[in-house]
Amino acid sequence: MTSVASQARQVLPAEERHAEELAFLAAYDSGPRPPGWALTPRAVVDFVCGAAEPYALPAPVPGLPDKLEITAKFVGERALVERCVVTLAGERGLLLVGEPGTAKSMLSELLAAAVSGTSALTVQGTAGTTEDAFRYGWNYALLLAQGPSRQALVDSPVLTAMRTGRVARVEEVTRCLPEVQDALVSILSDRRVSVPELAGTDEGQVAAAPGFTVIGTANLRDRGVSEMSAALKRRFNFETVEPIGDPDAETALVRRQATAAVERAGAGFGVDASVLDALVTVFRDLRAGRSAEGWDVERPGTVMSTAEAVQVAASLAIATAYLPGGDVLDLLPGHLLGVVRKDDPADHDRLLGYWDGPIRRRAEEGSALWRRLWDLRETLR
Repeated sequence: MTSVASQARQVLPAEERHAEELAFLAAYDSGPRPPGWALTPRAVVDFVCGAAEPYALPAPVPGLPDKLEITAKFVGERALVERCVVTLAGERGLLLVGEPGTAKSMLSELLAAAVSGTSALTVQGTAGTTEDAFRYGWNYALLLAQGPSRQALVDSPVLTAMRTGRVARVEEVTRCLPEVQDALVSILSDRRVSVPELAGTDEGQVAAAPGFTVIGTANLRDRGVSEMSAALKRRFNFETVEPIGDPDAETALVRRQATAAVERAGAGFGVDASVLDALVTVFRDLRAGRSAEGWDVERPGTVMSTAEAVQVAASLAIATAYLPGGDVLDLLPGHLLGVVRKDDPADHDRLLGYWDGPIRRRAEEGSALWRRLWDLRETLR
């Protein structure tokens, strides 16, 4: 008998997590939509960015509420999301680029779920990714038993998306070797894949159904990336996903996502608002190379992303829940050091420099919280 624990999943895909909103938007907006799309382009934008007011269905639909608030799931410019949706509606490849931790993967997942109803047709790019991940492979037992056939062919996620007219996601395109990346060139230009082993049959060539396109992501600053060819770049529209500009919006996002992570760990989010504000402030200062007050800060080599801030906030909350004792603020310097000292040992000194700069100056201005953080400087040694 399968236990309840074994049936549970840590994280649901976007199409399951937001199933009610997707069904509601499909019923609410019956306007024209591109071939193969589950929602209208406007509904896709609303799904990702949220709506200012709750939507009301024009007529009751069984299983759906009459009115529903469409929540914002991506914190960023609505204009960016609109450009992404226009790109996908034109069946052109979309490449989301930016520093690590800026929610590129989350945005690609949300867009795929809203456009085609699934975000599962995904290839994770690595140095070991082969061309088969973009094209096809073989069930070798069937291949040996009956030779090349449709039954022996194993579709890649990209080929499945082509057959069904859906969105394929390629995470970390630039981590794939250049010769593997270039398998996407013909897919995005010719919109078909040849299967030479099945030449002369109906399966010798697979053509993309209407609605097929590709969303890629790339951390162009990361080590170990492979430069994309000019031919492949031309097949994509590039959109840069920037770090969150509004500190209040970033703090709210960190709280929301950290709370979800802590709840999955079976605890409650017990980090004080002032500690969370301090955490986000430190991340923003180090990321920008300048404090909120305008004081210069030496940037560490590592990326002080919002995603890392979420992990630190969740760690503080879990420590508070399961290892109580003392002030949670006392744990912050150690977790910050763990984030900063990932790539360059000199980043340790840069963090100390930040303590000797903005944190000391804020402490001198009389803030009790920053004074306590200044007192904890020795824990960074």
